[in-house]
Amino acid sequence: MQLKNKKNILSTINSPTDLKKVDLGDLDQLAGELREHIIDVISSNPGHLASSLGVVELSIALHFVFQAPYDKIIWDVGHQAYPHKILTGRRDAFKTNRKLNGISGFPKMSESEYDAFGVGHASTSISAALGMAVAAQLKGESDRHHIAVIGDGAMTGGMAIEGLNNAGVSNANLLVILNDNGISIDEGGGALHKYLIDISTSRTYNRIKARIWRLLGSKNKYVSKAQQFFQKVETAIKVSILSKSNLFESLNFRYFGPEDGHNIIRLIRILNDLKEIPGPKILHIITKKGKGLNTAERDPVTYHAPSNFDKKTGELLPKTKTDLVPKYQDVFGETLVELAEQNEKIVGITPAMPTGSSLNMLIKAMPHRAFDVGIAEQHALTFSAGLAAAGMKPFCVIYSTFLQRAYDQIIHDVALQKLPVVFCIDRAGLVGEDGATHHGAFDFAYLRAIPNMVVSAPMNENELRNLMYTAEQYSQGPFAIRYPRGRGVLQDWKNKPELLPLGKARMISDGEEIAILSLGHVGNFALEAIKESGKNIALYDMRFLKPLDEDLVHGIFAKFKRVITVEDGSLIGGLASAVAELKSKNNYKAQMQSLGIPDQFIEQGKPEELHKLCGFDVEGILKAIHAV
Repeated sequence: MQLKNKKNILSTINSPTDLKKVDLGDLDQLAGELREHIIDVISSNPGHLASSLGVVELSIALHFVFQAPYDKIIWDVGHQAYPHKILTGRRDAFKTNRKLNGISGFPKMSESEYDAFGVGHASTSISAALGMAVAAQLKGESDRHHIAVIGDGAMTGGMAIEGLNNAGVSNANLLVILNDNGISIDEGGGALHKYLIDISTSRTYNRIKARIWRLLGSKNKYVSKAQQFFQKVETAIKVSILSKSNLFESLNFRYFGPEDGHNIIRLIRILNDLKEIPGPKILHIITKKGKGLNTAERDPVTYHAPSNFDKKTGELLPKTKTDLVPKYQDVFGETLVELAEQNEKIVGITPAMPTGSSLNMLIKAMPHRAFDVGIAEQHALTFSAGLAAAGMKPFCVIYSTFLQRAYDQIIHDVALQKLPVVFCIDRAGLVGEDGATHHGAFDFAYLRAIPNMVVSAPMNENELRNLMYTAEQYSQGPFAIRYPRGRGVLQDWKNKPELLPLGKARMISDGEEIAILSLGHVGNFALEAIKESGKNIALYDMRFLKPLDEDLVHGIFAKFKRVITVEDGSLIGGLASAVAELKSKNNYKAQMQSLGIPDQFIEQGKPEELHKLCGFDVEGILKAIHAV
């Protein structure tokens, strides 16, 4: 990336106030420097790259025009917020992005006054911005602007449509900027995605409308009557040029665009114009995800959040030789294809995560039996429920943190009706650098409370295959299997799947005095700790949280003086709670110690750092073993 031979501008920007002092003619150079800084840092400290590269010009224009933090800028999801962070006083701190005790990878209210709202999940920006806009009205702050920046992927979420619907009947000073790059994490799909393509390519109407609106602009003393007249004849223009009216204007939003999201000067001019137009409005911009880095432009899916890469060429650097041990996600994907080949009723569903979850394997093998429904978790679950009610066997694969968004659908549409939906819950437990918004800390707790629900977790890849096969055969209600992000522990993992007895644990090692009860992948931490301790300790892989193997737990409390539970989930409501409840009910006297995620939100960091922080890594389990 070649920059002009001039003084580095970015080094002088410590706040939006400094940005406003930059000459308009130098803003393109600033954009180049900002991209270079992001690429430089992310090449060796991985994060969300392509999304942030795509909104560099928009970020500069927003902070050049608006008066943040008085004006509120809300970034939907937050994958694209790195330029915003760098321009708002965190340039030097950016090297700590997503690290333990560093800055968050997402906007976070406690981190900066410029982060107007904490985000991390999709489709929340419009509702949050509307709430702030209405609050400003109630407080008499009519000059305060509220801007929601939302991608075309997040716009597919039902909550975004709910926000538009509510905002359309308000007179709130709200600007929605639709950042349309045709992709979320994977390539977009669905009717709304196709509509945005249509509206982006049907420029005649938008060009005519924009010219007339500017002609009747805010500096005209007759602006009110003139623009009101234009609104009356506008429907006729739409009918004559387009075959259908604009979706957003049907919701009472003033629509502007589509515009080039990489033209800083034009963006600044448009945003200044929009400041003078009251009420809800939407600016539709077209951007290129990965802009400025050729490899990211060509492959925005891979470069959404790439591993280490060469900052000059953009090529990914070779990974360490761990390929013999598979990722749980790939074990899931391959196993689902195997099962689907034997059972024509199996279908796969995911809400916009086919590549990350490895459902793309079924999409490739059997595209007619695999469905990416977009960023729509609630729909994904009820869609799965409908498939199950009609006799199919749906495997709904969804990240733990996003399954939270559809809790009512789990209860009302699936569990209450005892529908045999299989929930494959990916990214369970502490996921690492994405931090508090993405940790799968609560699934054990919130699923265990639901009647008719089976809740399980595999200790390794073979157990994941066994549980998937067992879930396929189970027909009495929903069956949840939760597993972590990343690699398992087995090189030889392609076992012939076995049917497991429901609610039955397995003994990994026998011992005296101390028994460790583990649930899920953390059983491997416990096994290593036992080996290092040199003590004769029993280890039980519980496999199932619900139904709990109560007969086994009764026997453990009768035999052992000390019991330790280990789980990569909330201590409140999970395995620790289930075992403690049985212990209390039966008045057992054994000493019990529980290791897991404490009653607090855990910030970002490497998974091993966070396991240590919470005290259930190998060292933490050893400490529990040696405790008096």
